[in-house]
Amino acid sequence: MTPNRALTPSLVFASSLAVFAACLLGSTQMPIDRVLIALFGGGEMGDRIVVWQIRLPRALAAFATGAALGISGAALQGLLRNPLAEPGVLGVSASASLFATFSLYYGLVALSPWVLPIAAMLGALAATTLIALAAIKTRSVVTLILVGVGISAFAGAAMSLLMNLAPTPFTLSDMINWMLGSVANRSFRELGFAAPFILAGGAILLASRRGLSALTLGEEAASGIGLNLRNQRILTVLGAGIATGGSVALAGAIGFVGIVAPHVVRPFVNHDPARSLIPSALLAGLILVLADIGVRILPTVNELKLGVVAALIGAPAFVWIAMGRRAIHD
Repeated sequence: MTPNRALTPSLVFASSLAVFAACLLGSTQMPIDRVLIALFGGGEMGDRIVVWQIRLPRALAAFATGAALGISGAALQGLLRNPLAEPGVLGVSASASLFATFSLYYGLVALSPWVLPIAAMLGALAATTLIALAAIKTRSVVTLILVGVGISAFAGAAMSLLMNLAPTPFTLSDMINWMLGSVANRSFRELGFAAPFILAGGAILLASRRGLSALTLGEEAASGIGLNLRNQRILTVLGAGIATGGSVALAGAIGFVGIVAPHVVRPFVNHDPARSLIPSALLAGLILVLADIGVRILPTVNELKLGVVAALIGAPAFVWIAMGRRAIHD
């Protein structure tokens, strides 16, 4: 088996081990035999509660969030042919966070626990709609990026305004916690709400992946061999927006993993964007599961936020990767 063919099975195996490790590790470690028994519905009630209601849904939420960001980042980098592209570059993450903080500001979350994730999803869909309309009306990739940057800047400014006007310190704290990103206290119900959007977005990206390979030849060459550039942009933006919206609804704003994972994967798939989608999703999910394990076992007074840890890991990794690319080209 060649290294390229072994990549996806290896990442699936590593991700499975990471999720299992997440069930073992925490503030109180559990022996392997007790975790296995609890996973199959046996053992003490306390063990089953810890595994099935606390640790397993949290680990799966971290993996699903990372997978959504990883596949979206790989697709957007292929579409825009820009190594810096990721869900945040189109304003989807910022718009989703804005709608979520809006619901916190006005106390709408008191109406139902579903208000917050639904608000985040509506924000993501709003940004996705604007980007899709821009993709229809323009042929320029640069214009598409600029529209996304504008949406992200406006959403960031609006969030800053809401935090500045927060009526109580508790509201401000809730806003900041959401913006920092976390999968703590996530349940299978919340995972079940976000999963259809993540899966739908991923399915759209996989269905349109061949066009990403054609775009490596350049837009003119891709158009010359029959690729509909407008449809490709719409499908990629739509898929990335829906998947990212699901991830933000589940875990809040988490950055860098959507940039780093595709960079790591790309050399193993001969720099083919289409072949990088699934491995990027798996690797990004694996990274977030491992980061969340670190969050839970670090001996800190207050648990660190997953988005903070992801940035602390992702930013240096991105700089290292970027410098490695520069050295290669030089």
